[in-house]
Amino acid sequence: MADTADGLGLEAQATIHVSGEWREAVSGATREVLDPADGLPFAVVAEGDEKDTDLAVAAARHAFDHGDWPRTPVTERAALLRRVADLLVRDREQLGLLESRDAGKTAEEGRVDIDCVADAFRYFGDLVAAESPGRIVDAGSPDIHSVVVHEPVGVCALITPWNYPLLQASWKIAPALAAGNTFVVKPSEITPLTTIALIDLLAEAGLPTGVAGLVTGPGHTVGARLAEHPDVDLVSFTGGLVSGTKVAQAAAPSVKKVALELGGKNPNVVFADACATDEDFDTAVDQALNAAFIHSGQVCSAGARLIVEESLRERFVAELARRAQKIRLGRGTEDGVECGPLVSEQQRAKVEAYVASALAEGAVLRAGGRRPEPSAERAAGGYFYEPTVLDQCHREMRVVREEVFGPVLTVETFRTEDEAVTLANDTEYGLAGGVWTTDGAKARRVAARLRHGTVWINDFHPYLPQAEWGGFGKSGVGRELGPAGLAEYRETKHVYQNLAPKPVRWFAG
Repeated sequence: MADTADGLGLEAQATIHVSGEWREAVSGATREVLDPADGLPFAVVAEGDEKDTDLAVAAARHAFDHGDWPRTPVTERAALLRRVADLLVRDREQLGLLESRDAGKTAEEGRVDIDCVADAFRYFGDLVAAESPGRIVDAGSPDIHSVVVHEPVGVCALITPWNYPLLQASWKIAPALAAGNTFVVKPSEITPLTTIALIDLLAEAGLPTGVAGLVTGPGHTVGARLAEHPDVDLVSFTGGLVSGTKVAQAAAPSVKKVALELGGKNPNVVFADACATDEDFDTAVDQALNAAFIHSGQVCSAGARLIVEESLRERFVAELARRAQKIRLGRGTEDGVECGPLVSEQQRAKVEAYVASALAEGAVLRAGGRRPEPSAERAAGGYFYEPTVLDQCHREMRVVREEVFGPVLTVETFRTEDEAVTLANDTEYGLAGGVWTTDGAKARRVAARLRHGTVWINDFHPYLPQAEWGGFGKSGVGRELGPAGLAEYRETKHVYQNLAPKPVRWFAG
C-alpha cells in the first residue's frame, strides 16, 4: 500500500485490511479524505460496506479460533506491544503531521498524540507482563485447587471517533491485543489515515496474520454491521450519544459485551479563592482557555462549562474573552498557529447553530461567535470558527445542556459551594470536571461530590494510561485505560479442581 508523509495520495488506495492483505472495497467504492484547513481532498480511501465487514470479521474469527495469538505466551504478547511503541516513537514526526492534516489539529498536538499512543502500547505490554497467571481461591480444603483466570473475550469490533483518531484507536487496540484477542477496527470515515498506518506498524512488529483487521467506511453500514454481527464477541465504541445508543441496540440481540465512551458536558468550577494572587488568576484563566479550546474544543472532556464564583465572574470572564480573541487560528502545520479548524463543514454548521440558539435564548457574546476572515494562514475553504465565549448562560439553554464539540465556552455563576456542586452535576453526562481552589479541604469535598469519571483539582485535561477513563450517566458504559481497561477485553473463568474425588451419595439408589 502506498504511503507518504502527506497521506495516501489522490489515487484510490486499498485500505481495507483482511487476512494480512490490503484490498479495495468489494463494491469498488472510494471516498475522498478532505483537509479541514482548506476543504480540499488530499487522500482517497476504500469505502467499505457490509460485505467487506463480513470478510474482515470472518478472518478475525478464524484467527481467534484457529490461530496462535490467543494462546501466545503473555511475555511474547507484551514484547510485541513494546515493539509497536518503539516503532511509533521512530515514526513520530511523520505520524504526527499526518494526524495534524487529517484531523485539523496543530502539528504539536499531533506529535503529543503519538507520544500518548506509544505510552498506551507500552503500558498495556508492561501491565500484562507483570500479572500473575491466576488468583488462587481458598476453598477451605487441601483437596480442592481453585483458581480464577482471565481469558481473551474473542473477536473485538473497535469503532473509533474522528477527533483523536490514533489515540482512541490505541486505547482499544493495545488492551485488546494484550489480552490475546483478535479485532476489526473501523476508524472514522473522516479521519482514517493514521489508523491505517498503525496496521502496517503492527505487522512490522510481528503481529500474526489475521489478528488485525480494518474496514474503512461509514457508520451506518460498517459500524452497524460490526455492532450486530453474531461472530463479534465485544464491541467498543467511542463517539456521540445518539450513535452509541444505536450501537448498544444493535449489539443487544447477540448479548455481546459492550463498552461505550459517549462524551460529556464537562464543568470547570472556579472558586474565587483560586485567584487570590495575580499569578493564581493568570493560571486559572490560562487553564480555562486550555480546557475549552484545545483542538478547537473537539474533545470529549473539554471544559466547555465554566462555572465561576459570582464575585470573580466579571474580572475572570473579561480576561478570558480578551485572551480568546488573541488565539491564532490557522493550518495546524504552520508555525505560530495555536488552534486549527473544525474537522468538517458539517461540524462547523452544528457549532454555528448552537451559538445562534444561545444568543436567541439570552446569552451574551463576549468573544468570537463567527467565522474568521481568510488570511495567509487560513484558506477560504477551511472550516475555521473563532473561539467563542458566551456569558450569562443558564441550564435551560441547549448550548449548556448538549455537547457542542467545538470552540464554545459557556459561563454560569454560583455563590455557595453547594450551588457549585449542584450546577456541576446538573447534566445527563458525567465524564470529567475540574475544581479550582486553594482550600484543600474544599477541593476534596467538591471532588467527592462530583458525579464525573475524572475530576481534576487545579488542573484540566491530563490523563494517565494507568488510570481508568470513562464516565457516569450518559457518558457511557465501561472504562478504558488502567487495569479496568484491560478487563473490558477479558472473560473471567473459575477453574475448580477436586484433587480427591469421592461419591457424594446425594441420591440413595
